[in-house]
Amino acid sequence: MTKNITRHLKLGAVALLLSTGALADTGTLRVSVTDASGNPLAGATVTASTSESLAQKSAVTDSNGEVRLAGLDPSDAYVVTINADGYQPIRNENVLVVSERTFNLPYTLQATSSAAIEEIVTYGRSDLGQLVDTTSALQATDVTLDLTESLPTGRNYQAYLQLAPTTKPTLDGNPSSKSGVNYSDIVDANGNTAGTSSDNVYYIDGINITDNLTGLFGANFNSEIIQEQQIITGGVPAEYEGGQGLVSRVLTKSGSNEFHGSVNYYMQSDSLVADNKHEADATFSTFDTAFTLGGPIIKDKLWFFGSYQRKEREEDVVNPATNTVSRTVKADQDLGFFKMTWQPTENDRVVAEFFNDPYERNGSLNPNVVVNRDLANVQGGDNYKLEYSHAWENLILTANFVSHEGELSNTAADKSSRNDVAYTGAAAVGITNADLQKGGSGSDTITFRNKESFNLIAEYFLDTAYGSHEFKAGYSQVTNEYNRDLVYTGDGAQYTSIGAANTGLTLADYTSGTWTGDRDVSEDDYQRIIDAMAASANSAYFLGLLDADSSGDIDEAELSALAFNSTAGNPTGDFNVYKIEQTVAGPTNFKTEGDVFFIQDSWNIDEHWTVNAGLRAEKWDHIATDGSKVFTFDYDIAPRLSVIYDLKGDGRSKVWGFYGRYYDPIRTDMTSFAGTLTGSVREEQIYVGNQWVTFRTRGGSQGADGFFAPTTKTPYTDEIMVGYEQSITNDQSIAITYTDRVTEDIMEDYDLGFYTDPAQVGGYALPLSYFGFDTLPTANYFIATLAGGKREYQGVEVTWRKRRSADSNWFGLASYSYNDAKGNSNSDGNADLQGDFLYLDPRAPNVYGPQPGNIEHLVKLAGSYRWENGIEVGATYYWNSGTLYSETFSQYSRHTPIRVGTAYEDNGTTTRWLAPGTVGSQKSPSYGTLDVRVKYVMDFADRYEAEFFLDIFNILDDQAVTRQQDLSGGDASYSFGEANDWVLPRRFYLGARMSF
Repeated sequence: MTKNITRHLKLGAVALLLSTGALADTGTLRVSVTDASGNPLAGATVTASTSESLAQKSAVTDSNGEVRLAGLDPSDAYVVTINADGYQPIRNENVLVVSERTFNLPYTLQATSSAAIEEIVTYGRSDLGQLVDTTSALQATDVTLDLTESLPTGRNYQAYLQLAPTTKPTLDGNPSSKSGVNYSDIVDANGNTAGTSSDNVYYIDGINITDNLTGLFGANFNSEIIQEQQIITGGVPAEYEGGQGLVSRVLTKSGSNEFHGSVNYYMQSDSLVADNKHEADATFSTFDTAFTLGGPIIKDKLWFFGSYQRKEREEDVVNPATNTVSRTVKADQDLGFFKMTWQPTENDRVVAEFFNDPYERNGSLNPNVVVNRDLANVQGGDNYKLEYSHAWENLILTANFVSHEGELSNTAADKSSRNDVAYTGAAAVGITNADLQKGGSGSDTITFRNKESFNLIAEYFLDTAYGSHEFKAGYSQVTNEYNRDLVYTGDGAQYTSIGAANTGLTLADYTSGTWTGDRDVSEDDYQRIIDAMAASANSAYFLGLLDADSSGDIDEAELSALAFNSTAGNPTGDFNVYKIEQTVAGPTNFKTEGDVFFIQDSWNIDEHWTVNAGLRAEKWDHIATDGSKVFTFDYDIAPRLSVIYDLKGDGRSKVWGFYGRYYDPIRTDMTSFAGTLTGSVREEQIYVGNQWVTFRTRGGSQGADGFFAPTTKTPYTDEIMVGYEQSITNDQSIAITYTDRVTEDIMEDYDLGFYTDPAQVGGYALPLSYFGFDTLPTANYFIATLAGGKREYQGVEVTWRKRRSADSNWFGLASYSYNDAKGNSNSDGNADLQGDFLYLDPRAPNVYGPQPGNIEHLVKLAGSYRWENGIEVGATYYWNSGTLYSETFSQYSRHTPIRVGTAYEDNGTTTRWLAPGTVGSQKSPSYGTLDVRVKYVMDFADRYEAEFFLDIFNILDDQAVTRQQDLSGGDASYSFGEANDWVLPRRFYLGARMSF
């Protein structure tokens, strides 16, 4: 009999998995059934069902009185029933299921001799529920419908990320978590260094919507379709890519055997916003409306769920200098979604899914963008998924194909040539953005960042005398495409000039001193310029102009005396210095192709011990525009191991440890860097005497602008975690986690002509063998592993959660996290300047320090209370200790830490190194923000529900400082340390929804 029961258990577990075809998107209930004496009760039928899911799940307890109901869609509205001959049946309502979690439910049945006995009904977790998953070390916050519909949050999945304890505040929806980089020295659209993370991975129903170029989220969708969102921040199992940053997994609603739907309308305007204390108030209005509908096409066989959302916003952009309206910007977005699920047999399931997110905006919303630099924006694309699952006795196989399309294109409003103008000395006084940014934005850019993948996943269940195993293995074939068509406007060139108010300046002046405005030629370019003049047909002219000692050669000292005093052909009448000329225009297409394998086992040994072990292997090919393979990152193995101990064997508490390695594959921005062999050609030129001299060429068939060095490694992060979690009541739990992370093999691009020459860099020189070369190929730059680059992180996280249950009308979240992040590099993806300037070398003096962008202390509180009369009040309060940043100066449109005033010798070379204590030395003020939601829900006609809500963001109207100017000396708008960004004023948001 035991053998038959075990067989039924396996069959039931496998059949349950077909609800989605993969355990990754589902949760599990482990049910144990005993009689009144505490003896295991075999042969009891356990059923779990919910109106929010597709099918009923059922299985029979084994000889130990246990059953595992796997493959359950996430919901807090499950009904669990237990029936056994001779025992009083139990019905437990409002049971919680969370994806990627296993919860334990113990039940005791009372014997009865009556054939007709009334069912015992319990609710939620009043006396049964367990909130601790004692089989996993996964660190994740599950964001449920109850949370998102009760709390004041933005109406998108990016806003929900802030509910996780360690996510840091961000303006663009890509928050850093733990050790994820939260800083880029590249100047953002506001003229500031960006505070954003490119380490995250974003999924919707298994479709990876992460932008393959930037690492940011690459798609939007209607938040009304979300059934659950998992925000994974540590202990990531082998089946997932990413891990250095957070992993966001959105699971969408599916149709069921009942029709459900909703219609909503939300709006806001400037009349609902308090006065801005720091910047000019803007006139705007916005609304969005959406509907959803799901249900059966054929009951028990074919279901559907669909949604459409329309968003519109119109906003006046006010010039901060003149306090006048610069332009009116209109933005429209449509979000469509449709999913169909077909189950032709008990063992087969097919899921087809589509969503898209077309978006258009006719101008920039940044008030610091001058009218002539305005850009129209188009983005979005279509996304598809087709999945098939089949089950055998103890095996399930899932195959799917997914496709993501992401357009992000900009077109210039002013088609004239771009001219960035710099000023110094007295001429820099009173300079405005209009003086610095002349001409148009300079180019029209049409880009698509597309992704396709084919995935196979196998799951196998095995019971042995030494415990039970859940094996899972998978293979993915992934293609990332980056398609770009860049066309320079105007005369086909972009200029960098010296303002006409400055006279008599030389190249030495241009590459040193205090300037307002960015410049694009450095001392490191001197030799390239000298070589270009010597190879020119006009070399005699250049000798006559610059060879002051008549030696027959031009040295760097003589070149530094080059004067800039010509306005010939300059589009705005300023002094010619530098330009990039597009000599050939043409589209380019880059690819990365990946093969990914993983295998993992969850070994449940007894009621106390669980071991999760897995390996992940990834190989990536980078494909150039001509179809050739420019580099292969061969298989890198990422082990993951966790050990979990259930302290009392009752599923209410655990201690655990985890070790894992996360690889961060190089994105398509670097494929573009090293793989541009066709398409656009751009020549970098400097004005010498009376003519332009090309000293560097990028793109086109003349050869790659850069190379992957043969020894380049995939960046990785090693993570060690230990933790403790405890249920403190039947609906509350508390957890504490310690995390230690180290990131190494950071990628950078090197100027090898400079870095392999001991005469220039002394003891910091790297031999060609470090890069894998015997002789130096001809190229401008080389992508390589950054020597000595490292980021180190230690953090502590304490979280408390109280879930709403049948006997309590409130829920709460509270967390505190401490983040200690140090390092000597912020490079991530797009190459930085650390392979070009010796004073930024990770091994150089004063480069290692606190990580800019880090926030050391975070406190988050959230909760909601619901009254019986339909009124509910929810609130969130987020506090942070302020963002770390460095005191910087501007070069190449980047902000880099300031240098000492006088050069000194270190490791055999003399230069102006970084100033001591400047990296991460500054901190913006701490601040907290309180948001409140008031909602009223009215039920009528038995199945209809009307909901009205008012969100009040920043209810205290504390317009605190969020960012300060990091440039030493400041820029045209702000002085160093002066506030340049603030919390938005108090604002109200109104909404209504009808659902059934």
